Amino acid sequence: MRRRLLAVLTVLMGVAALLLCLPLAEGYARGRTEHLLLQRRSEAVRFADLAERMRTDADRAELAAEIGRYADLYGAGVVVVDTAGTTLVRAGSPPGAGAAEARSRAVTGRSTDRLPTLRPWGPGRVVLAEPVGRDERVSGAVLLAVPTAAARRDVTVRWSLIAAGALASFAAAALVAAGIARWLMRPVLDLDRAVERLTAGSLRARAGSETGPPELRRLRTHFNTMADAVAESIGRQRDFVADASHQLRNPLATLVLQLENVEPHIAPGPGLAEHARALDEAERLAELLDGLLALARVESVAAEPAGQDVSRAVRDRVTAWAPVFRAAGLDLTAADVADGLWAQALPDAAGRILDALLDNAVKFVPSGGRVEVSAAHRPDGSTVVRVADDGPGVPDDQLATLLRRFTRSPGHQNIPGSGLGLAIADEIARLSGGTLDLAPNTPHGLTAHLRLPPAAP
Repeated sequence: MRRRLLAVLTVLMGVAALLLCLPLAEGYARGRTEHLLLQRRSEAVRFADLAERMRTDADRAELAAEIGRYADLYGAGVVVVDTAGTTLVRAGSPPGAGAAEARSRAVTGRSTDRLPTLRPWGPGRVVLAEPVGRDERVSGAVLLAVPTAAARRDVTVRWSLIAAGALASFAAAALVAAGIARWLMRPVLDLDRAVERLTAGSLRARAGSETGPPELRRLRTHFNTMADAVAESIGRQRDFVADASHQLRNPLATLVLQLENVEPHIAPGPGLAEHARALDEAERLAELLDGLLALARVESVAAEPAGQDVSRAVRDRVTAWAPVFRAAGLDLTAADVADGLWAQALPDAAGRILDALLDNAVKFVPSGGRVEVSAAHRPDGSTVVRVADDGPGVPDDQLATLLRRFTRSPGHQNIPGSGLGLAIADEIARLSGGTLDLAPNTPHGLTAHLRLPPAAP
């Protein structure tokens, strides 16, 4: 946005500079042309007076000598003609284009009152005429072919000065516009970064810029107030979930203990089966409370993402889970894990997410199945950890719901679990700035892709 604002201001200043310097340059060119016309016209009038008094050959010789000296001095062409167009006296180069029109005006008693505007590129010569005699006594005309090199040089110099002044003014205005744009956009950019951090889950993000116009400073104050209110509200909700989960664990543990103590006093029969189901539900509730407490702790995490060795975390977790997989009759391999994989994430994020994914694989992949773990770099610098199994998998229409809280596939309702493992893993990935995606495996099974952003330099 700052670039767009600066571009608009620059265009406006450029247009303003052109609108100011073009009329100024054109005005000077016209003024210099008028000055040249007045200078040469006074000389043409003098020659016309001499031609009007010309009666004898001596007068003609005097006029010829006069215009000859003038032609040699200024490099001009001077021609004296009668009303029929016959040349009476001539010196210098011929007038050239425009002479016929100027002579026609002069023999009717009208002097040249306008010349083409002189510019650096031309015209190279201009022609002006002055009648010999006045009114009905016009006997001829004096034609002057005037070179314009000196006048055009003056116009070029003045235009160069005007252009230099315009460029200097434009550069100064552009610097001022850049400062104004920076002053205007700095609080907006700071506010944008704060909103981005707040959206990513950092409830401590605030806009800290103290510069900018009063309206943006008030907006910053209102945003910080809103962020404080949102953080306080979410904090209270998380504290409630954590406190409720924690406070319910002790009574629930006591209830499970009492149910276990009652079991020897129940006679075999339907009552014993109901007692077993009640004990299973109590243990399931205890597992659910543990999951809620873990989720509340993840959401209220105060740690900032930092660089971590993903390669080491993957190998460590695979080594730790290998005995569990062997006991379940599953094959766990991690042959395709690149070295030197570093990512920016919450502390031990890769290990905690892998624990959830491998725990799910142990639960849902039948005995004799295979689970493969791999990790590699992407071209954008991020790290991707892949966990693939050859189990029964999940239908495509249910994949999008597996990362939701308390969501379980209809075909796995009887397998122990609270439905929070993948939700907690997804939350850790999101707070780390990454993503966790699930997709079908070929020919059957499930694949999880964990993407973590590259580590900061």
